[in-house]
Amino acid sequence: MGCVSTAVRVFACFLIAICGAQAVDAPSVRDMVASHNAVRAKVGVGPLAWSDKLAAVAQDWADGLIARGEFAHSRSPEYGENLYEIRGAGASAADVVKAWAGEARDYDYASNSCHGVCGHYTQIVWRRTNTVGCAVARGGGREVWVCEYGPAGNWVGEKPY
Repeated sequence: MGCVSTAVRVFACFLIAICGAQAVDAPSVRDMVASHNAVRAKVGVGPLAWSDKLAAVAQDWADGLIARGEFAHSRSPEYGENLYEIRGAGASAADVVKAWAGEARDYDYASNSCHGVCGHYTQIVWRRTNTVGCAVARGGGREVWVCEYGPAGNWVGEKPY
């Protein structure tokens, strides 16, 4: 059974990791958006709104990563994308966003450069990004989270905010 992009079906697929196969502790849409927006507010960037369309794209990618045993970005030029993986345990929406936001310590605004990994953080706070849709899938002792962002951020040479 495939995920359909209606609000009810997307939320149902969001609550069931592989659309009907295995229930997971699902992220709450409200918690995911609130966690993102708390990070954005710290740097004076406007809030994100939830996108059912992006959530469906995220669910398809998360399901595929679990099915293929992979952990890789989709390389879609349309959307920005953050990935998170945990093995042998589960995470909450707040845990996932906190991990990405923690990369702020590696970002230097003055030089617009990373001293380590910071692309997940800069995507969260990208000023022109205004929508987010996220999903989680579980299987084989793994949990994979995917968030898709529109419009995409992390353009070389541009500051996020």
